[in-house]
Amino acid sequence: MAVLDQLTSQQAIDLENKYGAHNYHPLPVVLTKGEGVFVWDVEGKKYYDFLSAYSAVNQGHCHPKIVSAMVQQAQTLTLTSRAFHNDMLGKYEKFACDFFGFDKLLPMNTGAEAVETALKLCRKWAYEVKGIDENQAEIVVCENNFHGRTTTIISFSNDAVARENFGPYTKGFLKIEYDYLNALEEVLKSNPNVAGFLVEPIQGEAGVYVPGDDYLAKAKALCETYNVLFIADEVQTGIARTGRLLATCGNCSCENKNCSDSPEVKPDVLILGKAISGGVYPVSAVLANDEVMKVIKPGNHGSTFGGNPVAAAVAMAALEVVRDENLAENAFELGNLFRNELNKYIASSNIVKLVRGKGLLNAIVINDTEDSDTAWNICLALRDNGLLAKPTHGNIIRFAPPLVMTKEQLLDCVNIITKTLKQFEN
Repeated sequence: MAVLDQLTSQQAIDLENKYGAHNYHPLPVVLTKGEGVFVWDVEGKKYYDFLSAYSAVNQGHCHPKIVSAMVQQAQTLTLTSRAFHNDMLGKYEKFACDFFGFDKLLPMNTGAEAVETALKLCRKWAYEVKGIDENQAEIVVCENNFHGRTTTIISFSNDAVARENFGPYTKGFLKIEYDYLNALEEVLKSNPNVAGFLVEPIQGEAGVYVPGDDYLAKAKALCETYNVLFIADEVQTGIARTGRLLATCGNCSCENKNCSDSPEVKPDVLILGKAISGGVYPVSAVLANDEVMKVIKPGNHGSTFGGNPVAAAVAMAALEVVRDENLAENAFELGNLFRNELNKYIASSNIVKLVRGKGLLNAIVINDTEDSDTAWNICLALRDNGLLAKPTHGNIIRFAPPLVMTKEQLLDCVNIITKTLKQFEN
């Protein structure tokens, strides 16, 4: 088989199954093209993308401005490593710091790398600034979290599949219930060695679980009281996905009038990934002010590809698209419309319990057990009807389309979803 031969869907799936590690369970569809809110399979069938590469493609597939920035830079200079300066990194760092309201940016490539970077930053700050005894620092995390699958991160995961047979696990983490302020206050009050609180503003992988409106603001206040770093993992919720530039949205450049829908929070450490790349190139970042980031010195942390010229050009273009095309405002308005329309259907549905979310990060809870295959079968039927989505936690289906979607397209998608759900009603 020649490299450029056109494959059928089954041939492509068979090749992956034979030669690839089986670390994913994809929906059986093989995509070959994407544009805006649409993707096409190798047989030419067109679909609405309602997952957006887990919110990495907020700006839509193959956005011409982002692709152009990548191609132009790739034809000039792709990689220097950090052994030398390049003429793009400083521009990007200033652009992003101004954009989000921080003093410093530490560039990385993937979301999990950025989380690991934030954990190291927090621990070093604990020893050199807060004064915790060496190797005694602890970081508070939430149950049902998802921050990645590296060895350290799975050490504080609830996901048995991600954890089993990967020990020994990394110590230094205290797990509490999500969206429960009393639990946070208790652990901060009783443990002087706590250095940070790592939290997702919305727990995406857990089923798009949205905390109470004042949870993040009050959690940040508790962290300030006990001199603990508030670390926001906005890899999935950031870059306009929830109807705000950031789900926390404290002191950033966003002028979205909808930011008043819940209190603003300024994280001490902000973790970004996914859509900061526009979905075309791996880019992630950790941002903090000088009093935190100053603990990082040469040799403490790094990445050969982190901060490369292509990543810098791509990230700036991706953020400009979010700003110039008002994607936060669009996500806010369409998200409200989506939940309102779905709730009309759910009012008389036996198969769907509820819809929840913010902006265009939403999920429906299927009226079945977590170990059932109902949600999977619904996603197969959605695929057949021209819309791609994926279950999470067994009986939950996540809906997260590109933020460039129009009202007309969204309503068309609602029709596809409700038509498909009707096939499964009792």
